Amino acid sequence: MKPSKLENYLRRCHPDKIDKDLKYFETLEEKYEKRPTVHGMFSSTSESNDDGLRASYNISLLIAKSGQPHTIGELLILRAVEGVLKTVLHKSSYSKEYL
Repeated sequence: MKPSKLENYLRRCHPDKIDKDLKYFETLEEKYEKRPTVHGMFSSTSESNDDGLRASYNISLLIAKSGQPHTIGELLILRAVEGVLKTVLHKSSYSKEYL
């Protein structure tokens, strides 16, 4: 936009900001760039969902590898919980007191 048209726009649409200096507009731009966006909000929550989804997949994989009916899940629960702890909490070993 031409500087003259920009000045006219500022006078017409934002008369309260005519006396503001350049630093004001630079900080306004920084605030605008740092604002939370929809993409940013959803990408941060999807990381935690990925761990839960991976844990669920690992449990289903254990049940499928057993080669028995899916009701075997009750017997595999301790191994499944171990898999959840490894996947979600990122712990290589678990304490017996939690189970």
